[in-house]
Amino acid sequence: MKNMLLGLGLLSFTASYSTQAVAQDIDLDNDEKKKKKKKKKFEAPIDKDVREIERGFYAKSSIGAMIYVTSYSSFIQPGTSLGLTFGQDYVDREKHSLAWEVTFAQGVHNGTYYEIQADLQCYNTGSCIQGDTRTFTLLAANEFSFYPGRRVGLGLRLGGGIMFAPLLMNQTYYDSEVVPKWGNVASTVHTSPKPLAGGGFTFEYYTKLSHFSIGIDADALYAIGFDLGVGASGYLKYTF
Repeated sequence: MKNMLLGLGLLSFTASYSTQAVAQDIDLDNDEKKKKKKKKKFEAPIDKDVREIERGFYAKSSIGAMIYVTSYSSFIQPGTSLGLTFGQDYVDREKHSLAWEVTFAQGVHNGTYYEIQADLQCYNTGSCIQGDTRTFTLLAANEFSFYPGRRVGLGLRLGGGIMFAPLLMNQTYYDSEVVPKWGNVASTVHTSPKPLAGGGFTFEYYTKLSHFSIGIDADALYAIGFDLGVGASGYLKYTF
């Protein structure tokens, strides 16, 4: 009789333990499912509409070459140009944009010695110039660009401003020695700033380095009372 009671007790305990174990397994499974659901809720959403390029207020620096092709082409050699530009894209669309920009540029040119110019009778053609010359240009322009690809832009730029080529030699020496050699006809280039008009084309590539782009500008600028200059420059641009 005692053995029978002991067996029933063990059987009851085993059944109770198995039920609790199954219940715990079910609870653990439910807890894991709840945790997975909670994790899914807190996953960061992915923005699929990400723009490849930046547009807005920008600054760019440039370096290139400039050559004068009409009045002073015989006496001014091709030279280097340095520029600093500030601008802003005020119309920003996926396939096109409009921007204003202001550029300050300096050109450095070697020139023909004034006595050689005199021997070639530069004063008869009005093309006498001091020789080595620096030009300072302030240009305001409007640029239209369109984008055939995600990272490539092509643009057309038109604008106007002023150009000044100051006298680099001593004024007294210029008046007493140089001008008499030129038949007492002083160059009109160095007297005052000249009105400037022009434009050009631009090619721009937006790099994968955020906010930076590189490009090439090709321009033709005509300074009234001076000459027509044609040049090209490469630039580095940062859009804020």
